[in-house]
Amino acid sequence: MMGYYILIGAIALVSWLVSSRLKSKFKHYSKVHLQNGMSGAEIAEKMLADHGIRDVKVVSTPGMLSDHYNPKNKTVNLSEGVYNQRNAAAAAVAAHEVGHAVQHAQAYEWLTMRSKLVPVVSVTSGMSTWVVFGGLALGAAAGVGFGYWVAVAGLIMMGMATLFSFITLPVEYDASNRALAWLKNRNMVTQSEYAGSEDALKWAARTYLVAAIGSLATLVYWGLQVFGGRD
Repeated sequence: MMGYYILIGAIALVSWLVSSRLKSKFKHYSKVHLQNGMSGAEIAEKMLADHGIRDVKVVSTPGMLSDHYNPKNKTVNLSEGVYNQRNAAAAAVAAHEVGHAVQHAQAYEWLTMRSKLVPVVSVTSGMSTWVVFGGLALGAAAGVGFGYWVAVAGLIMMGMATLFSFITLPVEYDASNRALAWLKNRNMVTQSEYAGSEDALKWAARTYLVAAIGSLATLVYWGLQVFGGRD
C-alpha cells in the first residue's frame, strides 16, 4: 500500500502544480483586455451564430473555472469571471466551451464516444479501487478463487475510467483548436490577445493530460498487484 500512497501523492502534486499554473495564467490573461470590447458571453453567442447553431443558450454559472458545455440541455455554462469579463482569458474559455457545442452539433465522434461512457463511469469510477482492494483482501494475488474475479471486475471498472480520461483528450484539444481557429479567422482578437488565449488553453488542456496519465498509472499499479503474484 505504501507504493500506492506514493503514486497518489505524486499524481496529486503534479495535478496541483498544473492547476496552480492554469489559475496563474488565467489571472494574468484576465488583465489583457480585448480591443473589441466583447464579453465572454458575447464571444460565445457570436461563435454559436457564426456556426449556425441557434438552439444553444449561453448562461452564467457560479464558481471559478467552472465553465462547461451541457449537451443534455444544450447550454454553454460560463463562470462569472468569464461570462461578464472582456479579456483574452474570457475569450479563450468562452470560445472553447462553444467548441464543444460545435462538436455536438456536428456529431464529433470522440465526443459521441465520451458521452456514451458518462453513465457507466459515473457509477463505477468511485467504487473501482475499493472493489480491487476487496478482491486482493480475498486472495486475488494468488490468481484463483472468488477474490481474483472480484479484483478483475474492479480493474475493468478502473479501465473504463482510464479509457474515459484518454477519450477526453482529443475532445478537449479539438475544442481548443476550433476556438483558436475561429478567434483568428474572424479577427476577434489581436495578435497579442490571440497568444494569450492560446497559452491559457494549452495549460487548461494539460490538466486533462495529467488526469489521464494519473488514471493510467493507477490502473497499471493495481493491475500489477492483482496479476503480479501469479506464476
